[in-house]
Amino acid sequence: MKCALVRPDGTVHHEERHPTLPERGPDAVTENILSIAEGLAGKARADGLTPVAVGIGVPGVVDEVNGVAVWSANIGFRDVPLRELISARVGLPAALGHDVRAAALAEARLGAGHAWRYVLFVGIGTGIAGGLVVNGAGYSGAHGAAGEIGHVTVRPDGLACGCGKRGCLETEASARAIGRRYAELSGRTDATAFDVATRAAAGEELAGQVWQDAVEALADGLLTGQALYDVEAIVLGGGLAEAGDDLLNPVRDAFARRVTFHRTPEIVRATLGDRAGCLGAALFALDSLGTPT
Repeated sequence: MKCALVRPDGTVHHEERHPTLPERGPDAVTENILSIAEGLAGKARADGLTPVAVGIGVPGVVDEVNGVAVWSANIGFRDVPLRELISARVGLPAALGHDVRAAALAEARLGAGHAWRYVLFVGIGTGIAGGLVVNGAGYSGAHGAAGEIGHVTVRPDGLACGCGKRGCLETEASARAIGRRYAELSGRTDATAFDVATRAAAGEELAGQVWQDAVEALADGLLTGQALYDVEAIVLGGGLAEAGDDLLNPVRDAFARRVTFHRTPEIVRATLGDRAGCLGAALFALDSLGTPT
C-alpha cells in the first residue's frame, strides 16, 4: 500500500508504504486500510496541518458512486463499503476509486499527460488495465468496470486468460506474459520481463523476438483503444514502461504501421512512477469536495 499526505497542489508532504498481505483475508486488509488512514490523519494534525478528505484507490471492480469495492480477485473484496467505513473511522469525507483510474487521473493532470485534454493511460505490469481522462475527469463506466483494455482480444488463438477468454492483451503483452514466454522458449525458469528487455537490447535474438511479439500485440491493443476513444495522448505506465525507449520506440513504430484513418496520438512514458496511484487517490478526495486542482 502506497500512502501519503498530499496538498491540494499535488505536492507530497509525507509518504508511507505498508505491506498489503492479502493472504490474511479481505477483512484484515480492510482494517489495515482504516488504521493507516487514521494514522495519516493524526500525522497531519501533529504536523500542524488540517486533513480535509481521504481518497482510496483499490483494484478490481469499484462502484465509485456508492463508494463500494465490489470485487477484487487479488484482495478478495466483495461488496465492501470502503468509503463509508473510512469516513466513519477518520471522521472526514472520503472518496473511493479504481487504482489504475487513479494513476490515470494523476498522470493526466500532474504528469506526462498534463498538456492534453484527452488522455488514455495504460498500466502494464503483472496485468494490463487502462484509464480514460477527458478534460481532467476520469471515466469509470456504467458499472465501474471501464478501462479493462487488458481483456481486449488481440490474438484469438492465443493463450487462455484468467477471465475465461483466449489471447487477451494482458496474456500476450504484460510483464508476466513476456517473462513466461521467454522462460518457456529459453528454459530459464526465473526469467522476467526486465531480463527479456535487457537481453533484447543487448542483441539476443530470442529475447528480441519475444519482446517484438509483445510489442506487436500491445500495438494492436492500443489501436483498439484509439479507435474507441480518439485520444490525443497515450501514456504508458507500470513496470514495463521502465524499459523507456526500448519499449516506446518499437511501440510507436508498430502503431504507425497499423494506422489507417485514425489520428495518431502521442505515445509517451508515465512520469510519476509508482506514486501515481497514490496521487490520484488524493485527487479523488479533492474532487469529491469540489476543490480545484
